[in-house]
Amino acid sequence: MSEAGGGRGCGSSVPQRAPWSLVAATAAFCLVSATSVWTAGAAPMSREERQKLGNQVLEMFDHAYGNYMEHAYPADELMPLTCRGRIRGQEPSRGDVDDALGKFSLTLIDSLDTLVVLNKTKEFEDAVRKVLRDVNLDNDVVVSVFETNIRVLGGLLGGHSLAIMLKEKGEYMQWYNDELLQMAKQLGYKLLPAFNTTSGLPYPRINLKFGIRKPEARTGTETDTCTACAGTLILEFAALSRFTGATIFEEYARKALDFLWEKRQRSSNLVGVTINIHTGDWVRKDSGVGAGIDSYYEYLLKAYVLLGDDSFLERFNTHYDAIMRYISQPPLLLDVHIHKPMLNARTWMDALLAFFPGLQVLKGDIRPAIETHEMLYQVIKKHNFLPEAFTTDFRVHWAQHPLRPEFAESTYFLYKATGDPYYLEVGKTLIENLNKYARVPCGFAAMKDVRTGSHEDRMDSFFLAEMFKYLYLLFADKEDIIFDIEDYIFTTEAHLLPLWLSTTNQSISKKNTTSEYTELDDSNFDWTCPNTQILFPNDPLYAQSIREPLKNVVDKSCPRGIIRVREESFRSGAKPPLRARDFMATNPEHLEILKKMGVSLIHLKDGRVQLVQHAIQAASSIDAEDGLRFMQEMIELSSQQQKEQQLPPRAVQIVSHPFFGRVVLTAGPAQFGLDLSKHKETRGFVASSKPYNGCSELTNPEAVMGKIALIQRGQCMFAEKARNIQNAGAIGGIVIDDNEGSSSDTAPLFQMAGDGKDTDDIKIPMLFLFSKEGSIILDAIREYEEVEVLLSDKAKDRDPEMENEEQPSSENDSQDQSAEQITSSSQEVDLVDQESPEESSLNSEPESSSPADMDNAASVSASEQNFNPMENHETTSLDGECTDLDNQLQEQSETEEDSNPNVSWGKKVQPIDSILADWNEDIEAFEMMEKDEL
Repeated sequence: MSEAGGGRGCGSSVPQRAPWSLVAATAAFCLVSATSVWTAGAAPMSREERQKLGNQVLEMFDHAYGNYMEHAYPADELMPLTCRGRIRGQEPSRGDVDDALGKFSLTLIDSLDTLVVLNKTKEFEDAVRKVLRDVNLDNDVVVSVFETNIRVLGGLLGGHSLAIMLKEKGEYMQWYNDELLQMAKQLGYKLLPAFNTTSGLPYPRINLKFGIRKPEARTGTETDTCTACAGTLILEFAALSRFTGATIFEEYARKALDFLWEKRQRSSNLVGVTINIHTGDWVRKDSGVGAGIDSYYEYLLKAYVLLGDDSFLERFNTHYDAIMRYISQPPLLLDVHIHKPMLNARTWMDALLAFFPGLQVLKGDIRPAIETHEMLYQVIKKHNFLPEAFTTDFRVHWAQHPLRPEFAESTYFLYKATGDPYYLEVGKTLIENLNKYARVPCGFAAMKDVRTGSHEDRMDSFFLAEMFKYLYLLFADKEDIIFDIEDYIFTTEAHLLPLWLSTTNQSISKKNTTSEYTELDDSNFDWTCPNTQILFPNDPLYAQSIREPLKNVVDKSCPRGIIRVREESFRSGAKPPLRARDFMATNPEHLEILKKMGVSLIHLKDGRVQLVQHAIQAASSIDAEDGLRFMQEMIELSSQQQKEQQLPPRAVQIVSHPFFGRVVLTAGPAQFGLDLSKHKETRGFVASSKPYNGCSELTNPEAVMGKIALIQRGQCMFAEKARNIQNAGAIGGIVIDDNEGSSSDTAPLFQMAGDGKDTDDIKIPMLFLFSKEGSIILDAIREYEEVEVLLSDKAKDRDPEMENEEQPSSENDSQDQSAEQITSSSQEVDLVDQESPEESSLNSEPESSSPADMDNAASVSASEQNFNPMENHETTSLDGECTDLDNQLQEQSETEEDSNPNVSWGKKVQPIDSILADWNEDIEAFEMMEKDEL
């Protein structure tokens, strides 16, 4: 969540307002307008079409905001599937996600300045009155300091900024007398106790009523915070100081930023993800531009814009140089270790890094911004939304999508910088996907799984604060907005702060502390004022020429099999390369060959063994290619040996009136019955079985004949239930959990196992729903009687009848998600014990009372992008998500031990010790990162 919107002038003369969201100059922020610039290759979009799309955005906002006000207010957020408000403590805990909720009508406050941007001034005036009348900031609730700052404090300040603007215009808000600012000041003082640490870094949480460390506060014992959590305060706190004249807020935020700068890793100039707030030691030593760090970098640059302090710009440029040197591997942005920045720390990227192209536009570095944005767009076209995390070969790592706005933000800034109508088409795609896949009767629902299209009962406040702002501004002309957007800067939550704050209440010392810690490279300041560098060469196809090589980066594949080995490797009479089928983990010669090919054998603490190839560590390019071929062979071999034990989630889609396919529920599969991934989906009306548990012959066969039977979990085996409803003539079955309140939001997905007998006689599909998802269907039956559902492997396009009920949305090309592609030349193979049939049977009733974890035990993923992905490397397409090689290695190990009793496991791994000796710290960090959640 990071953004921009206004600009500073050049030199020491009187500031001239310019669209600083286009190009940033590092010394004095000299900016150029590109409103008349566009690159050929994409046809210009007519004003009429842009107005139509802008009106569509307004209608979408009305749908989301109106349903929040009708069904949720004064709760913090709307639950769009159940059409009610989410109130802290009344719903099952979602962990850290709930720390944003403080019983202060979060969505309303977060939406205040969006109402003005969308020219809804009357609604804004009504909303401000509601905030002043109903919102209480003195609740006994523990909240995130970071989220409360960017959403609530930022929302109040953004609302105040536009309230005084409207009052000056003389038509609206004439009664307003800084009431929102007084609320912001009250909240600011409530957050200040969090800074009571020796370092000046704030505690991550605070009790709004009792503060920190009191017995009633239930917080204050934490030792760690994320870098973004401590480094994303300066805009809101400084604005509060400038608005009120109370300097304490800006002083505290500056002290936190100063401490983070001092603690950066000096040799790499990178910062870690989490830091100890008392000692300043880095707890997580990986570094990237995504979750945990993102807005720290953003606020350094924007603090310079808003406050005019050169030290913030110098720090940003120092960090940016390190980012482009170590983290940027165009078009990828991969986390590295701060102490060893040439070593990648992850094989996947998270969705929050989608803000970075927008920040690069603000910096003035357009080319990498175009490259990364295009790569992200290709991922979106494959999955309809940007998964919460995805691998370097663009497979889904975390399948959720909570309707994040970062990609829309970068799209807006790239359009403002280039004027290229291509980005208008990108925005049009975002609108279509939101309406087609996320829109539900009571708002817009987050995606539980982008692969199946299932929904989560969640609509975060940032969706209204940011998404609709950026989409509307993307299509709006200047005259469509009632004020000059260039006079404001966007915070990370897209709240608007006026640029004139830079010259107001400047009582904070501007001592440049940067030079005390580093000597700055002059190359950091290429973008000086006046800007002498050319933003676009004299080529109207400039932006298109950058995007073109990336068009197929996600879908690029080649026939399955072995990567070709160059003929030159055999001309010298060298031995044929090691083949995967011949590999023995106990053979020291084989281990030495692996080392030569850049392949390492790593033993993880959880018992897994990983083969990881780093092509850059191979002895030669030929060896690197041999290593890549070996890894691909090993993947193929392990895939053949492994029988799939886990099935992917399925979808239950309500297709009858008034849902028309908008509501998609995540369902657990069965290890028996019709496989929905191989057969046509099953569609039918639902009916409850009698008895409801389905454990005996049904007494109402006429009711379930030709329908999908609803059955309650418990008292007998799943297979027995399936046979009973099948004998009654049901065409499918949905088992609903008997554990009241259970939900796919908080519990691992459940897979129904057989009864240990032959289940080939079961021919109908069977799916499992937790209690919360099942109650949605049961409630629909009570209200509408006739409810029709679709059982499938993933959500299908909506029922055409919807066109008669709702605003039509354009067709979006469906994407084939059956195959996963690898484009990286570095790869990783996990070796892990396969789940035994006995373990799988534990998921059956009645032996097990808790859902089984559907997460795969192992994975095959790309490791590092050491080769340029745009080079002409052949790649292999992988259908599988899970790889198991332990059986092979164990058999080889037992055979070797039988032949040589003196061989021990310690001796087997000894040839790798020299490789791993220097990696202990990094491997531990890697393991910890694999367990972390966004």
